[in-house]
Amino acid sequence: MKNVLAIILGGGAGTRLYPLTKQRAKPAVPLAGKYRLIDIPISNCINSEITKIYVLTQFNSASLNRHISRTYNFAGFDEGFVEILAAQQTPENPNWFQGTADAVRQYLWMFQEWAGIEEFLILSGDHLYRMDYFDFVQRHRDMNADITLSVIPIDLARASSFGLMKIDAGGRVVDFCEKPQGAELDRMQVDTSSLGLNAEEAKQKPFIASMGIYVFKKEVLFDLLRNSPDSTDFGKEIIPASSGDYNVRAYLFDDYWEDIGTIESFFEANLALTQQPKPPFSFYQEEAPIYTRSRYLPPSKILDCRITESMISEGCILKECQIHHSVLGVRSRVETGCVVENTLLMGADYYQPFAEQTAQDSAPKVPVGIGRDTHIRRAIIDKNACIGRDVKILNKDNVEEADREDQGFYIRSGIVVILKNAVIADGTII
Repeated sequence: MKNVLAIILGGGAGTRLYPLTKQRAKPAVPLAGKYRLIDIPISNCINSEITKIYVLTQFNSASLNRHISRTYNFAGFDEGFVEILAAQQTPENPNWFQGTADAVRQYLWMFQEWAGIEEFLILSGDHLYRMDYFDFVQRHRDMNADITLSVIPIDLARASSFGLMKIDAGGRVVDFCEKPQGAELDRMQVDTSSLGLNAEEAKQKPFIASMGIYVFKKEVLFDLLRNSPDSTDFGKEIIPASSGDYNVRAYLFDDYWEDIGTIESFFEANLALTQQPKPPFSFYQEEAPIYTRSRYLPPSKILDCRITESMISEGCILKECQIHHSVLGVRSRVETGCVVENTLLMGADYYQPFAEQTAQDSAPKVPVGIGRDTHIRRAIIDKNACIGRDVKILNKDNVEEADREDQGFYIRSGIVVILKNAVIADGTII
């Protein structure tokens, strides 16, 4: 694996995850209380002994830069690294990244300097999964493939959101179509029992979807990008055009994988972590840990609370409240009489001076955290939000979509999203 270099694509503006991407890049969005999305592919790389990692990004990269520089520091005598490559203007190319392939193309001059690299592993920065890339790369080598795509079987409801393919009996990709609709979608149906699914599973999932995870031979990647200067995206252009002329193979990934591209999928993936007895994805696997920044926070203080089916991060202060089916981020503060259910609290970046005092008696303004006697249901509370007393965040009118940025919140797919640093006054009803 020393001959593999990983390139993690930070994504575009992240409009489907807005407003969580208002002030941060998509890979920097907090996950599971204490992690960030970028921790998933980086941890998978480290656990697979791939330690040469570049992250390509161009939107709101300040917090992502800060997180990576504080988290991933390899020893000075080791050649491993995790580095940000941001979009930049050059005399040869004055444009920003125009797509996934264009982003890699603009840094080919740097990648070609790695003389010992034989394969490039292309990853996305907004997926939740645990994968041993060793098996993936080894399959690529065993098949003498030019390109290998990691794939999953998928159902009709989600098929049009992914790149779909057809494969022959040997696993070679013979047809590829990015996000097909109508008749094109029908044409991409296959018998997925050839992938090992039983008859019932094959009936429910009659499509083979690309996960957006690729292994390229070095020379093949360079040739494709140089010879197709107008092709800007791997999924839409590079992969479909290469399936006829190159040995393109499919690698079946038979485990949990979630594309966290929308507010709804992000919300559901986080709350699914609280599921018992076995969540679809677990952070409690010692043999393949998910790494993140060490914060050296104190233990959480929980005073006479009722907590069910929830995850509580370190450094929280909870007082005489009820927490159900929720995920609380670091430094979350919930006051007396609160009810928090089916909610993701992202916590805070700092403690206020009165952290262990009674908030409403110590601060003239609404403090960071959740004020007393507040009720929150089916919501995402972004970092450093100040929620006052007797607030009701319940989406009482069952609104599906709403933009209320001037009031400190959005509603996406019926989920109330309180903005980062927002202040919600006492008695507010949403």
